Amino acid sequence: MITREEAFSLLKKYNKDPFHIQHALTVEAVMKWYAKELGYADDAEYWGIVGLLHDIDFELYPEEHCLKAPELLRDGGVSEDIIHAVCSHGYGITVGCGATIDVEPVHEMEKVLFAADELTGLVWAAALMRPSKSTKDMELKSLKKKYKSKGFAAGCSREVIERGANQLGWELDKLLDMTLNAMAASEDVINEGMTAEL
Repeated sequence: MITREEAFSLLKKYNKDPFHIQHALTVEAVMKWYAKELGYADDAEYWGIVGLLHDIDFELYPEEHCLKAPELLRDGGVSEDIIHAVCSHGYGITVGCGATIDVEPVHEMEKVLFAADELTGLVWAAALMRPSKSTKDMELKSLKKKYKSKGFAAGCSREVIERGANQLGWELDKLLDMTLNAMAASEDVINEGMTAEL
């Protein structure tokens, strides 16, 4: 399996924007948290690598998101199971070039990635509105209020988040609560990762 260090180097080969690096580090940390929480602690590094690489093609090829990823990942020596997981987070979504991603999330890890990816963006946006600029002191009711406000973080698709919760067989509140906890628990690690980058 590709190491975490190799995965991060591969990510940075195609991603330079600090926003995209931060999102990758966020989803990596959230995926590792979920792995431990859901009984896959032995696979936490693997879940994290999938999270780290999930948007590898987005910065350079936003119109072909999840379509260009297999080529970039294969060139980097990434295994087919990780490629499937990365592409599955776009399942059912029509990208800019008009293609609809048809790689279905099968494993629980893939379903978590699908559900949590979009949600992390909304949680960060909500955190930045707070005086603390942190997820650590955010409560679920505060997040739910932002979630229900259609104009807030409008780029974060509620439909995708809700489809993700359904694929997992979870209530939306459970997904919101767990992802908020994951981000609060991981915030220092993500910030340290960004500081090391800059």
